[in-house]
Amino acid sequence: MFKIIIEKNYEAVSEVAFEVFRPVMDLENPVLGLATGSSPVGLYKKIIEDHQKNGTSYAKAISFNLDEYVGLPRNHKESYYTFMHENLFNHIDIKEENTHVPNGETSAPEQECQDYEEALKKVSVDVQILGIGSDGHIAFNEPGTSFESETHVMELTEQTRQDNARFFDGDITQVPTLAITQGLASIMRAKKIILIATGENKAQAVKDMLKGEKSEACPASVLQDHADVTVILDEAAASLLSK
Repeated sequence: MFKIIIEKNYEAVSEVAFEVFRPVMDLENPVLGLATGSSPVGLYKKIIEDHQKNGTSYAKAISFNLDEYVGLPRNHKESYYTFMHENLFNHIDIKEENTHVPNGETSAPEQECQDYEEALKKVSVDVQILGIGSDGHIAFNEPGTSFESETHVMELTEQTRQDNARFFDGDITQVPTLAITQGLASIMRAKKIILIATGENKAQAVKDMLKGEKSEACPASVLQDHADVTVILDEAAASLLSK
């Protein structure tokens, strides 16, 4: 079931996302599903601010990230391991051993997927943060991914690599072609989902997710079957939804 919130701009979207997220930190041992990309950065800034000003502790939290590029060293500036440390982990009191990001440097990515999925199944994710790709992908589950998929290696589409080239000096040849990603079934096990989308380039994907038929052509449409999804949009991302 979708709860749709439309705000004026990215700052307001991030503020609302934090308000929806914050109660999870009152749990004894919260399990956080985290995402990378530009969508959640504002939320992470609010989390850091709350931790520093109000002392909200992450010492008992466990986190699982959605995905990671295959073939990038962990210390590469565009690895998701680096992203999470620079944008969140280094600024709160979460324990390093409680953070989980798939290892894209592994020489055995299929085994890494299996191990990651097994670790994920030992917990129950209390809240999963998501963005959405311009082609409707969530995590790195590209169009055509099975709704039954668990953590797997995904070949990235040209569109996704083009969208992400901006992080690699605009050079698509630097963008990895493969990623390890939680599957759609993995994501659907989360108790609560917060999906953040901003910008006109996300408007069609948002409309397909919310109003289109449930189809593997739009991976995010799987969320139509989830009991608790809050979708937080700016006006541009919501521009194709009927008033």
